[in-house]
Amino acid sequence: MGLASSGADALMPDQAHLAWPFFNGEHRTFADELSRWTAQQPAHEDHLGTDAQCRAWVQRLGAAGWLQHVVAHQPGAHLDTRKLCLLRETLAHHDGLADFALAMQGLGSGAISLHGTAEQRARWLPEVASGRCITAFALSEPQAGSDVAAMRCSAREEGDSVVLDGEKTWISNGGIADLYVVFARSRPLQDDIAGTAHAKPSAGISAYLVPADTPGLTIAERIDVIAPHPLARLRFENCRVPTTQRIGEEGEGFKIAMRTLDVFRTSVAAAALGFARRAMAEGLHRARTREMFGGLLADHQLTQAKLADMALQVDAAALLTYRAAWRRDQGHTVTQEAAMAKLAATENAQRVIDAAVQLWGGMGVVSGQTVERLYREIRALRIYEGASEVQQLIIGRELLRQGHQSSRKS
Repeated sequence: MGLASSGADALMPDQAHLAWPFFNGEHRTFADELSRWTAQQPAHEDHLGTDAQCRAWVQRLGAAGWLQHVVAHQPGAHLDTRKLCLLRETLAHHDGLADFALAMQGLGSGAISLHGTAEQRARWLPEVASGRCITAFALSEPQAGSDVAAMRCSAREEGDSVVLDGEKTWISNGGIADLYVVFARSRPLQDDIAGTAHAKPSAGISAYLVPADTPGLTIAERIDVIAPHPLARLRFENCRVPTTQRIGEEGEGFKIAMRTLDVFRTSVAAAALGFARRAMAEGLHRARTREMFGGLLADHQLTQAKLADMALQVDAAALLTYRAAWRRDQGHTVTQEAAMAKLAATENAQRVIDAAVQLWGGMGVVSGQTVERLYREIRALRIYEGASEVQQLIIGRELLRQGHQSSRKS
C-alpha cells in the first residue's frame, strides 16, 4: 500500500522556490496546506488496481476541495495557473496517479468551464469539483493525434439531435469516466476545403458532452501502458445526443480544444517538475547513505557532478514553468512560454530521473522502487498534450512570427 521510499526527507517536496517573486503570500499558504495534506494521503495502492486508485484519488481530491481549483464555476472566471501548477507539482511528487486524477478532472471539464452554457455549467461543474463525476477529454483519433485537423469522427445533425460516428483513442479516463467531452467533425472536410479559399480543415469541428451511458458509445479497447493509467479507445456508432449538449457554436470545437489545452499545458510542465524533484530527493538520499569504497557515494566527484547537473535541470525547468504560469495569471498570451516550459520540464525530468536511477544502481531498476516508477511515469509526458517535437515547432513559429512583426514595424 505504501510508497517505496528511501527516506522521510523524500516525502516532502522542496519548497525553496516559493520564495521566488512569481508567488505571493496566498500561493505560499496554499502550497504549505497542500503539502501537509498530501503527506497524509496513501500512495501507490497497487492492491486496488489502477481504475480504483484513480476513482479514490478523485474522491479524495474532491472531498478536500482541491478540485475547486481546476474548474471555473462562473463565465469568464480565471483559473489561477500558479495554483494549478503547485497542485500538479506537489501531487506528482507524491504519486503520479494523484496528479493524473486531478489533471484529467480539469482537462475533461475545461471546455465546459471556458465555453459551456449556464445549464451545462450548473449541471456538470459542481459534480466535477466534488469528485462525484469523472471526466475525459476525447480529442485524439487513430489517424489524428498531433494533427487534430485530420479528425474523422463525424457529427451529423438530425432534427434536435446530433449523431456521432467514429473512434477516439488514447483517451485518459477512458473506461472510468462518467462524462466525455467529444470533438467531432460537424462539417465534411471537403466542404471546408471547397467552400472558401481561406477555410481551414479545422473549421468544421465541434464539441459535445456525451455521458458514458449514452447508447452507441462503447469502450472498444482498454490500453495498457508502461505507467498504468486508465486509457481506452472509444467507439461511437449511431451515438445520439441532443443538440443542447454541444459546447459553444457549431464549428468552434478546434478553438475550444486549443484553448483548453493552452490552460493546462503549463501544468504538464509542473507535473514533470514534481517527478524531477522527487528523483532529485531520491538521488540525494542515495548519495548520502550508500556506502562505497570505504566512504559514501556522495564523496566521489563523479557523484557530485551528477547531482549538480540534476539540480541545474530542476531549477531551469522550475523557472520556465512558473514564469509561464505567472505571465498567464497577468493576462498575457503564453503560447511560446508554455511551450518552452513544457519542452524543458519534460525533457529535463527525463534526464534527472535517469540520473537518479543510475545513482541507485541495481536497486534503481527493481519494480516498485520510487525511481523505477518515476522512470516509467515521465515518459508519457514528453508525448501527450503536444509531443516535444510539437513544442519545438510552436516555439520556432512564434519566434518567426515575432520577427516578422518586428520587421514590418521597422
